Amino acid sequence: MNAAPKSTSDEGSGQPRRTDHVGSLEKGLAVLDALAAHPRGLTLTDTAEAVGLTRAGARRLLLTLVATGHARQEGRLFLLTPRLLTLARSWLTGVPLWEFALPHMRAVAEALNESCSAAVLADTDVVYVARVPGERIMSVSLHVGTRLPAWCTSMGRVLLGGLAPADLPGVLSRSKLVQNTPKTQTDPAALMRAIADAARDGYALVDEELEMGLMSIAVPIRERSGRIVGAINVPAQSARYTPAKLKAAALPVLRKATADIEAFFLVQ
Repeated sequence: MNAAPKSTSDEGSGQPRRTDHVGSLEKGLAVLDALAAHPRGLTLTDTAEAVGLTRAGARRLLLTLVATGHARQEGRLFLLTPRLLTLARSWLTGVPLWEFALPHMRAVAEALNESCSAAVLADTDVVYVARVPGERIMSVSLHVGTRLPAWCTSMGRVLLGGLAPADLPGVLSRSKLVQNTPKTQTDPAALMRAIADAARDGYALVDEELEMGLMSIAVPIRERSGRIVGAINVPAQSARYTPAKLKAAALPVLRKATADIEAFFLVQ
């Protein structure tokens, strides 16, 4: 018998491979969806019909949800419990920050006539979570969800500066330190110093290390405890700015924006 063909999707693409698909989890989520659509509850038979399962299959899934506290049974009816609200609330706590940040990022973009982006750290990369495009055309195409290497970007160095000292060498060892331009710093010791400088100074400025003609400056966003939870930056074309001029123009505006964004945590 021939084996089922394996998916050729790349690791990290976000698309599940055929061998990674868990059918029982999919069916369990379908049961959750069905119960969510019927707040007054469903019987075993109704659940099986709504999801397209046998009664035995639906029963096992419903009783599993009851055992884990995600559903409860009242006579013949099965209903969702508030436990799912806890999961939703945990997810939502990270969402409003970037919605709250967008007006302040727009103020930065308007003040400087440049774009303004926000990112979080994902191991060796930064992931863009919010972006206000500028009027000037940049050669790098950026959008929410874009991933860039942390070690050679301004937001990345700010975010790496928030790691515990013991964790940073491991992140750099897993990073692909390639010579993007003649100015790219690839020496791990020098990168450690640059990241330490960013942590000390409260900003990072990267000059043509990702791409020739492109520089950027970034500052961290901290929660109430002082932990860095994100960063915002302003990119600029080196034909119009020197590093000193970009710092003078953008750093006060970025710091004002982050102070306003960080006030969000004071009311949480």
